[in-house]
Amino acid sequence: MSQPSQSPIELYYWPTPNGWKISIALEEMGLPYVMKAVNIGKGEQFEPAFLAISPNNRMPAIVDPNGPDGQPISVFESGAILQYLGRKTGQFYPSDERGRVKVDEWVMWQMAGLGPMSGQASHFRLYAPNLVDDPKLIEYGQTRYTNEVNRLYGVMERQLKETPYLAGDYSIADMASYPWVRGAKLFGQDLEEFPHVKAWFEAIDARPAVIAGNAVGADLRKPAGEQSKEDMKAAAKSLFGQTAAVTKT
Repeated sequence: MSQPSQSPIELYYWPTPNGWKISIALEEMGLPYVMKAVNIGKGEQFEPAFLAISPNNRMPAIVDPNGPDGQPISVFESGAILQYLGRKTGQFYPSDERGRVKVDEWVMWQMAGLGPMSGQASHFRLYAPNLVDDPKLIEYGQTRYTNEVNRLYGVMERQLKETPYLAGDYSIADMASYPWVRGAKLFGQDLEEFPHVKAWFEAIDARPAVIAGNAVGADLRKPAGEQSKEDMKAAAKSLFGQTAAVTKT
């Protein structure tokens, strides 16, 4: 007897590195999904309906109609989503504790280090020059975060010299970090300086599911390097400078 079809997962998404993590994972795992755009440059992440799904007012988030015990579940934070999807499908996330710990280590490394530091490097290198008139006010931030991203690429280089993927086999750990290496040049990094990272990146970049995941919502926004000063100033109002006031309902 054929299995009943499952309702697609709802992916609340915008084409950024954190969004690509989940579109790639869904494609790699062969899960049906429907993309629901959350235009972060227009402040749609602060709408009450999205807040009910993502208490941090950040995308991505998912709603799985076929969650535990067949009941719907929503999940926010990209690392938690990757772990949930890995457990749900049994793919790209080991079932044995030692293997899972290795994957978790590199997922958390990305969540705490590579992603935030790359985001700050991007802010000071791409956005700040269009938002702040005095270059001296952004010089320290550019140097601080560009250097830290460089250090983190060095950590990856050392690891990938020993293993083909971050936790040994291809896993959600690689899906987490790969999108942040896509923007290496924007973060002031040259992959030629990191040959093992480059080989790892190129192997992942060629995977059909990764190509499909990268293409999701590609027409929704201009790449960061192609946005005008006016585009950046408009987006900055929704992306930067929020205080606790935005959390009050």
